[in-house]
Amino acid sequence: MSIITDLTRSWLTRSMKPFTFKNEYEQVLTYEDCENLGLYIHIPFCKSICNFCPYCKVRYDKVLCDRYIDALLQEIRMVGIQNQERKRVTSLYFGGGTPALAADRLGEIIETCREFFEITEGIGLELHPDNVTVPTLQKIKDAGITKISIGIQSFLSKYQATLGRKPVDAAAMAAALAEVPFETVSMDFIFALPGQTFEDLKTDVDMAFSCGANHIAIYPFIDFTFTGSTVHALPKKEKRELLDAITRYCLDKGYVRSSIWTFASEEKAGYSSMTRDNFLGFGCSATTLLRDQFKINTFSMEEYCRRIDAKKLPTSLTIRFTLRQRMVYYLFWTAYSTKVDSGDFERFFGVPLKKMYGFELWLAKLLRFCTENFGLLFCFCFQNSCCFLTFCLEISIQLLCRIIFRHIANNQRDCDHLHHGCRLKLIHHLKGKTRLRTILLKKLLGCSKFISSQHF
Repeated sequence: MSIITDLTRSWLTRSMKPFTFKNEYEQVLTYEDCENLGLYIHIPFCKSICNFCPYCKVRYDKVLCDRYIDALLQEIRMVGIQNQERKRVTSLYFGGGTPALAADRLGEIIETCREFFEITEGIGLELHPDNVTVPTLQKIKDAGITKISIGIQSFLSKYQATLGRKPVDAAAMAAALAEVPFETVSMDFIFALPGQTFEDLKTDVDMAFSCGANHIAIYPFIDFTFTGSTVHALPKKEKRELLDAITRYCLDKGYVRSSIWTFASEEKAGYSSMTRDNFLGFGCSATTLLRDQFKINTFSMEEYCRRIDAKKLPTSLTIRFTLRQRMVYYLFWTAYSTKVDSGDFERFFGVPLKKMYGFELWLAKLLRFCTENFGLLFCFCFQNSCCFLTFCLEISIQLLCRIIFRHIANNQRDCDHLHHGCRLKLIHHLKGKTRLRTILLKKLLGCSKFISSQHF
């Protein structure tokens, strides 16, 4: 199967060319013609560091946080003035880290964004359960936040202990959410933890909706070997069965499915994230996706602030897509929502989907990975253990790059200076994969061909 998926990736892109990050960055981001554009802002500060989290984060310090926010505001202005008119965007999304630690300055950030962008679909913000208090909720609501996502992970004490998290006071949280309402209250959960059962996950889902959530996200636990976590995810087969079971449960309850991982108790409830056709990212480690390229800001906070002080954009790494590569990337993230609109594909690329991937679509329908109705392709996320999105994920070997860059974010190291032990850990991540894939990762881990530490 590994060889097949490697060959399939090459077939879909019609090229053996990999998705390669290069040490390239420009002073201009061309987003004027980008439609369905979203905004992402990364706030990397946390009060405590969860060892399972692979994202860019640093321990909170008020002085450092204020310095960072000052640089962030400048980056937004540097990008915003590049467009002659206020650009219409779908949404603004604050991720982290723990963005609520910068609650006193959220209004300032949002107003700066509004100088250059017209936000049409609301503003979302991630919250740690400790932040779900009436004073904090009122402060972020007054700043303009309309949607919140609370990283619960699990209400059950045994899994909180597994993840190194504190117990969640569900009653106090429910009371605070009732007093300060939001358009969307989403709660994040992790599944596929060791020993986790359908009953455990069902308890979390039921408790979320009873505590005031109208939207939930259930993400699989990924045991990134470089994070320091000793927790191991369930085997793939058990993970899929657990997702299938909770999916059926949610659908039987009448919840609306908006993506492979998310369910809502009402149609209007939706949480904004980065899964957009295009998006601009601000802050250290933030990513930007434009029509023909994917860019990543430096992971180093010091380097980020230094770059901004020098009136330079902090982008450090760039993938320049071929047309087919961009199409595969588009289809992968669009399929994440469980449906693909062929009309939207044609408007984005100027060519019919069936002209580019007619045979592949026929095969996907034959294998019951998807069905078609009036130009909409509906992806089956559970049926006979065939998960179309998992299949896409296996095909997308370029996602291995993210493992490397998240490792860098954690360790504040340049690619060229990765410790030999870290390299071995990352190679070990491919245990059970094909020799070809291992060779590809080893080549990628060399990094010096693609990335120089000078600018990272």
